[in-house]
Amino acid sequence: MIRVFLVDDQALVRSGFRMLIEAEDDMSVVGEATDGEKALAALTHIEADVVLMDIRMPQVDGVEATRQLLAHDDPPRVLVLTTFDLDEYVFAALKAGASGFMLKDSRPEDLLVAIRDVAAGDAVVAPSATRRLLDHIVPTLPASPATAGPDPRLDVLTDREREVLIEIARGATNAEICTSLYMAEGTVKTHIGRLLSKLNCRDRVGLVLFAYETGLTGPEDLTGRG
Repeated sequence: MIRVFLVDDQALVRSGFRMLIEAEDDMSVVGEATDGEKALAALTHIEADVVLMDIRMPQVDGVEATRQLLAHDDPPRVLVLTTFDLDEYVFAALKAGASGFMLKDSRPEDLLVAIRDVAAGDAVVAPSATRRLLDHIVPTLPASPATAGPDPRLDVLTDREREVLIEIARGATNAEICTSLYMAEGTVKTHIGRLLSKLNCRDRVGLVLFAYETGLTGPEDLTGRG
């Protein structure tokens, strides 16, 4: 049974999520909170596997709540819920350790799949969704850091792995990477697995953030991508 905790300041939103989740045989709602502060307090004695975290809330927002929650030992995984006009907050939440994000107007079946994927420890942000997120937050992202040379953290990667990482950061799907780099899908998946292991990233979102933080790619690389 997947234990889900809901954090949102809108009662109707929480009620809708609760009805959706509790209609499933393999998951249940173990608690709710109206803001990050109340969520942090409740989660000290309520065990959850996945936290559905709103971003903009009174008291403690979703970004700070995610940061504090994931600083604990063996924390639940956090799935951020957002609308596009809050993307700058989502980027901060992902940097704080959130496993991914879903739009509040996503199809119910997509949210349920995302909850199951997160509970299983997998990535939940589809490549196309990553692209849309980055497209919308380009104006808010800092420029690629100016350095005297390549970031030393990139030294563990082969040239081919760097190419795959750049494509991931640009929001390319596995199929698109196959086409652009002339690789078989199985080879692409192998490279992604190696990137996750070498860079100690939990999922595809982590790889995107790593590419930005090391200056391997930047907002300018997304210009014109749809």
